[in-house]
Amino acid sequence: MIVVDLGYGDAGKGTVVDHLCSTRPVKAVVRFNGGAQAAHNVVAADGRHHTFAQFGSGTFTPGVRTHLSRFMLVDPLALAAEAAHLRSLGVGDALDRLTVDRDALLTTPYHQAANRARESARGAARHGSCGMGIGETASYALAHDDAPRVGDCLAPARLRRRLTALRDWYRDTFPTGPDVPDVDDCADTFAAFGDRVQIVDADHLRGLLHAGDVVFEGAQGVLLDEWHGFHPYTTWSTTTFANAETLLAEADASAARLGVLRAYATRHGPGPFVTEDPALTADLPDPHNAAGRWQGAFRVGHLDTVALRYALDVTGGVDGLAVTHLDVAGARPDLRVCQAYDFGGAYDLGRAYGSGGAYGSGGERVERLEAGPPDLDRQAALTRQLLSARPVYAPLRRADETIAAALRTPVVLRSYGPTSADKRAEPAEGPCFAAS
Repeated sequence: MIVVDLGYGDAGKGTVVDHLCSTRPVKAVVRFNGGAQAAHNVVAADGRHHTFAQFGSGTFTPGVRTHLSRFMLVDPLALAAEAAHLRSLGVGDALDRLTVDRDALLTTPYHQAANRARESARGAARHGSCGMGIGETASYALAHDDAPRVGDCLAPARLRRRLTALRDWYRDTFPTGPDVPDVDDCADTFAAFGDRVQIVDADHLRGLLHAGDVVFEGAQGVLLDEWHGFHPYTTWSTTTFANAETLLAEADASAARLGVLRAYATRHGPGPFVTEDPALTADLPDPHNAAGRWQGAFRVGHLDTVALRYALDVTGGVDGLAVTHLDVAGARPDLRVCQAYDFGGAYDLGRAYGSGGAYGSGGERVERLEAGPPDLDRQAALTRQLLSARPVYAPLRRADETIAAALRTPVVLRSYGPTSADKRAEPAEGPCFAAS
């Protein structure tokens, strides 16, 4: 099964993955995008809480492994800190249950420093960032063939050479940026990481997939996708099902698609958020999501079926939906559902894009945004229009039924609280709950 967030992130992917792993014979969780910036919160039945970043969110279940695929951006320092927190919670073997693809990119202190220097330079025009160096890791690799990768941790000379080139790039690009560690110290730490974890090649995943059930755990959300999100308030990561399906195809395997969403909307940081409601932000604080120095404010709004339809369109649809925070929706009669956007004039993406209407649909009220091919200029034009859109609301009654009807997709998992025991799979024999 592939688990993907259909919103801006923070919908509850971690708690859904934890439930799947604790109620089914899952062999492993495969991470297929993002890196240490992920924050997937899981609360165990005994009250233990961990924010999963690089380890799979099924790690509380004994025996469930984590595989970091080549699409992951691996931060050894953050991984060590995460493993230490898991040990403090009684999970002492997380690193023993971990495998890492040798072709995965390494996120280093140099990437993190570059990320923070670049975002700080934007001032009030910040795009929003976790400050963990994810975007810099991806962009550096696009421009440099010698970007450090996990396999380099097993080749000390090559590792130092690549880290030195990266360090020099950072100092040249950000001469007044934050101080960074020496290359030797960084190389020694990464070499220790290489000695401690099991680094594998691409064939390992094929064996894993054919050994039993596997859950693919996505990071962030479709509305933040590097190509289909609302540019420039996006991530340098493919947040759709694409990476997972590439890995599955290479292994001659397939899996059902599960889309995760809250019964109301949230967003971390700047960018379009049509249904944002400051009153909800004040009244619905999230114990595991707060304002951050780099991310910015945690924002709350009403259920947005227009944005969710768009997410389904750009991903090609899902087999089923997992709806979280239904306990909140049931206790809040003031929650609403956005059925359309009012643009106060013709919605014409073609005009905004400068294409003479090729992408436009016209009309003042729009129930469905147009999904298009990867094109950042087009996405930026869509963003400009969304910043002026106004929601057309209706009362939210029975959030799960409203969602299923509006998205024409069955709700197969309902969550009424943070633990696995708070989940209801209906029906358990549905297509999303067949073997992966």
